[in-house]
Amino acid sequence: MTLTTILLQSQQAVADTLANLTKKFSTLPDSLANVTPEKIHQGIKNFDWNEVISQLTDTGVSLALRIIAAVVVFIVGRFLIVKTHNLLRSVMMSRDVDRSLTTFLLSLFKITFFFLLAIIVISILGIETSSFIAIFASAGIAIGMAFSGTLQNFAGGVLILLLKPYRVGDYIEFDKFQGTVKEIQIFHTIITTYNNESIIIPNGGLSTGTINNYSKERARRLEWRVAISYGDNVDVARKVILGIVDSNELLLKPGTENDNNQPQEKKEEQTDEQQSRKVGWFIRWLHRHKELQAKAAEWREEKRHELDDKMPKIDYTPSVNVESLDDSSVTLVVRAWCIHVNYWPAFYQVNEAVYKQLPQSGIHFPFPQMDVHLDK
Repeated sequence: MTLTTILLQSQQAVADTLANLTKKFSTLPDSLANVTPEKIHQGIKNFDWNEVISQLTDTGVSLALRIIAAVVVFIVGRFLIVKTHNLLRSVMMSRDVDRSLTTFLLSLFKITFFFLLAIIVISILGIETSSFIAIFASAGIAIGMAFSGTLQNFAGGVLILLLKPYRVGDYIEFDKFQGTVKEIQIFHTIITTYNNESIIIPNGGLSTGTINNYSKERARRLEWRVAISYGDNVDVARKVILGIVDSNELLLKPGTENDNNQPQEKKEEQTDEQQSRKVGWFIRWLHRHKELQAKAAEWREEKRHELDDKMPKIDYTPSVNVESLDDSSVTLVVRAWCIHVNYWPAFYQVNEAVYKQLPQSGIHFPFPQMDVHLDK
């Protein structure tokens, strides 16, 4: 290939490139193709700056009014939500609504209406709420997957309020925690221990785990284990311990099983009546008919007796029995009953009385010992 051929090919390539550029510029709109520096200068000279300033002013005023309206709506809405929240709390407390249900519904009310208030404020600012809700729904799915445990706690709180395994004021034990239920919130339950410590437990675990509710039943049985020495008189120890139990006013006496259960039954009946008064005017209207009331009371009494017949009978008679023959002692097990709120005071009082009175009757408390024989 000669130098002349190379030069001819280069010239042809440049000519083709120029032709393509000319073709592209020819396809541009006439308004853009006819743009010249003179026309640009003339357009700038004839530009109406007053119109631009007017439009910017109108836009700024409109935006300022929207911001002011959004702020006013937020302040008024927040005021109304807080006042309504306080009003609902007062109404629920005056009508003796269950405290656990009260705290749950009030917290749910506040979260829901503050979310609606945020949507209204956003719409006033001019942001499209439909797209915002769609974005929020999409984000909600992702957040729900990330916070599945939190949603489980929410579902657990709903189950606790519906099934009522415990109420506010009950003394419960869950896992290694014991305390009095202070609040049942949407996601957590707060209990207060005897050391005045607040323990926050997720509702998810409480709804699926094992809970020991000491306040569910009115009476609770106590147990003591007393070790005496071999050779001591068991009858004497039993007599002294039974005397201590009989003289303690916090312990329930034999023959008072039905008397001590009556207040609890009356309390439950009163609760049922209170609930029937709260469910609505239609139920209240039905309960005014004496015939329906009599049939309902008869049916409840029949069901209560059927349930009582199936339940194990409680005997408040205290007992002292030999439980085991250990290496260095004879272990006696002492059983008695008390109201659950008196459990610890009665337990400690009997402990102290046993320690003081048994030695006075010739009963000895043994301790581990070992006989060692040495060969001379």
